[in-house]
Amino acid sequence: MKRFIYPLLSAAIMLSAATTQAADKPKLVIYTYDAFAADWGPAPAVKKAFEPVCGCEVQFVATDSSIGILRKIQLEGASTKADIALGLDTNLTAIARDTGLFTEHGASSASLKLPVAWNDPVFMPFDYGYFSFVYDSDKVKSAPKSFDELLNMPEDFKIVIQDPRSSTPGLGLLLWVRQIYGDKAPEVWKKLKPRILTITKGWSEAYGLFLKGEAEMALSYTTSPAYHMIAEKKHNYRAAGFTDGHYMQVEVAAVVKASKQKALAQKFMAFMVTPAFQDIIPTTNWMYPAAAGKALPGGFDKLHTPAKALLMSGKDVAKNRKAWVQEWLDSVGK
Repeated sequence: MKRFIYPLLSAAIMLSAATTQAADKPKLVIYTYDAFAADWGPAPAVKKAFEPVCGCEVQFVATDSSIGILRKIQLEGASTKADIALGLDTNLTAIARDTGLFTEHGASSASLKLPVAWNDPVFMPFDYGYFSFVYDSDKVKSAPKSFDELLNMPEDFKIVIQDPRSSTPGLGLLLWVRQIYGDKAPEVWKKLKPRILTITKGWSEAYGLFLKGEAEMALSYTTSPAYHMIAEKKHNYRAAGFTDGHYMQVEVAAVVKASKQKALAQKFMAFMVTPAFQDIIPTTNWMYPAAAGKALPGGFDKLHTPAKALLMSGKDVAKNRKAWVQEWLDSVGK
């Protein structure tokens, strides 16, 4: 028996040392949306890249949506475990800023390469993209080229969209329609309603229904076809290019004011705009990187590039969001 005792003691000591060593490391908690935190999302690669740099443990906590990130931190208040909120976008920044729950990130924006100017001390971009309707070119031979064309498609031409109350793409579509049609937006929603197969809580559910063939198009991003081209070697999925222009999304992260690891959080924010983070984005989050890095992978050069980018100010969104959502509810009867 004794010959087994020494190896067991040795193993126990090693395990105890490893546990102590792990306990000694500070923990950085990042609230993000489920697709970012997924095994196939950016989180695993980001964690692997940053932990050796920070000498810390990175923990991603997933919520069901970008809007869910903000709601969770609001509910938790000063007792939140979050050090960073990663996954808000420009449509939520003014609302998030007004909560007083976030503080300055301290990172330089010098490396940013965005289609819009950026100088925000609280919210730092990590990627961007353009909303679009994605279709299967094997099934849809003539996709609409504008919102007017979509509104005049046969009623059996079905689309899947997301709820603007719970989904950032859903909110993006709401603003997209509003920016093009202004006060006529309610009429547009009423005309579009017969072509809406269903309205889902989030992006994953909507895109999943589309891939199953339940609808002709789903609200997604102009970059979504890159996933199919690069990961699946499929070239039949395409983004419908609209002459009206495409609404832009810039995704951001922010340091939580209640964080007990502010220095570590700020170190992550600076890391976030380096190539070590940015080069992960194109083939995991399937968006454009917000800062300088290596050349985009093949497939991105075949994507539709909007000739006109649309984007409202965060203040305008914060001021009108509730009224526009109610307008949408009254029109689609959700």
